[in-house]
Amino acid sequence: MSGGLRTVEDQLADVLAAVRPLPTRTAGLADGAGCVLREAAIARGGIPDFDNSAMDGFAVRFDDVATASAERPVDLAVIADLPAGTADDPHLTPGEAARIMTGSPVPSSADTIVPFEDTAGGLDDSLTTARVLAAPARRGMFVRRAHDDIRPGDTVLDAGTLLGPRQLAALAAADIARVTISESPRVVVISTGSELVEPGFPRIRGQIPESNGLLLEALSRQAGGTVIRRVHVDDGGAAFRHEIAAATTGGSRADVVITSGGVSAGAYEVVKTELGDALRFSRVAMQPGKPQAFGVLPSGTLVFGLPGNPVSAAVSFEVFVRPALLALQGRSDLRRPALRLPAAESWRTPPGRRQYLPAVVDRTDPAGWSVRPATPGGSGSHLAGALALAEAYAVVPEETAVVEPGDLIDVVLLEG
Repeated sequence: MSGGLRTVEDQLADVLAAVRPLPTRTAGLADGAGCVLREAAIARGGIPDFDNSAMDGFAVRFDDVATASAERPVDLAVIADLPAGTADDPHLTPGEAARIMTGSPVPSSADTIVPFEDTAGGLDDSLTTARVLAAPARRGMFVRRAHDDIRPGDTVLDAGTLLGPRQLAALAAADIARVTISESPRVVVISTGSELVEPGFPRIRGQIPESNGLLLEALSRQAGGTVIRRVHVDDGGAAFRHEIAAATTGGSRADVVITSGGVSAGAYEVVKTELGDALRFSRVAMQPGKPQAFGVLPSGTLVFGLPGNPVSAAVSFEVFVRPALLALQGRSDLRRPALRLPAAESWRTPPGRRQYLPAVVDRTDPAGWSVRPATPGGSGSHLAGALALAEAYAVVPEETAVVEPGDLIDVVLLEG
């Protein structure tokens, strides 16, 4: 605590201490896409499952072709044809070969593959005789050995892993058909403010388009949440109470409620008025996003009260809500990918508060990336346009007053 402000770490620690991982379910691989693995995935088969050919060519005995050259070619009798998927295992005696295609099982009596490119006839003349014009570099050339990658019984993926396309492919290759995954957090998003109007609707002086709901819904989905309701309410209190009751009772109970607005020091702060006894309202040493509220309702629902300005809401979600949604799903790593890059230009930072600046990464020089503010306006919490351009947050420590060109800055990449 510094000057009455909580540290980001203290606020996040309170949030994560309240998280209880959600139940699990068993699903087929296709249904597991985008979900978090909750039990380690153990290989049923090996990768590869058997010795197979890495090339189209001929399966041979290395000793038969060890001296082959263009000047002294070696002729082998082709006794079998092995397409991918065959179960045949022909026995090769000295001077014999089998035509073989990529992925086909290598005969037990062969130990090397000669590609078509190293023969006189290639594919066009490959069913009777193989004339080898170049000796393989070593025994075992172009043979993919069984279990080189994964052995049956190996752990393919640990619990806590997000199942993306590459992970699902690895599981399938290891003959794993079903996985234990986390349920998705059920999320309700409530934007507060009598000034809010749906985009495209007529407005009077003082009203603004409602954008935080769309922002927080999309961010929640990116973090694995299922948004069961998104709504905006006025500052009167009755509508807010109704939405909280609906989100915390019955079959529509939410695991997480995210509100925006109504948590600051103004006269019409509906979240503070209605949930003042249930949530902790804090001032956190960060910019934007200083006013924060968090608590757990009797239903077990986690409630995040975020500031109403768009950049504040986005940053607050990133710092506090996203880690909670990931932790609910059992994710092992709650952090985004990060880089440490030199600043491309100078900008000021707020005294005594950690700055989360919407930023872009300058990749003009592939060997020397740098970071700069997404807009000339800097980190103003109302600058919603900056969010559209930002691909990262530049995170500047509390003790830094000014960032100068060339200063190394922590950059959190906003990738999904």
